[in-house]
Amino acid sequence: MVGRRQSGRQGRDTDDGGITERVVKISRVSKVHKGGRHLSFSALVVVGDGEGRVGLGLGKALAVPDAVRKGGVNARKNMIKVPLTGSTIPHEIVVRYGAAEVMLRPAPPGTGVIAGGSVRAVVELAGVKDITTKARRSTNPINSVKATFKGLSMLRDVETELAKRRQLVESPPPPRRQSRQSQRRR
Repeated sequence: MVGRRQSGRQGRDTDDGGITERVVKISRVSKVHKGGRHLSFSALVVVGDGEGRVGLGLGKALAVPDAVRKGGVNARKNMIKVPLTGSTIPHEIVVRYGAAEVMLRPAPPGTGVIAGGSVRAVVELAGVKDITTKARRSTNPINSVKATFKGLSMLRDVETELAKRRQLVESPPPPRRQSRQSQRRR
């Protein structure tokens, strides 16, 4: 297993395509049956290429390695593209997922990643080099990661949005046709 455990705190694994995988949380889940306890594991995995693509997945299995593998597969299935402005994000955003609230704020070059553990994993793998974050309310790692992922997916590039809005002003869409039901009401 060459390439595993490069950092002491979190496991990393690099694929052929340059995608890095990081395990954020492993939970042991116990369910009590009449015959005794049934143990299983869930693993929250974040993957990214460090150039604006990031994904997250939750894997569940009877053994930890299987749960991590399933989480990695799920994370690769739902990767998103994050718009970057230089080495930071284009604008500030505050996002809620469940009880977790995460604030993502752009920072000047040289600031680095100022974030807690679970938010840091998503932001670093997305390729953001300079950012200030704050996790408020609940600090549950799963909800914090999902809030961060939701926030990154909601980011928009300023120039692209301005071009879209200019296009709407210059040539507005055709008027909507009224449905038969709304015509009958009149």
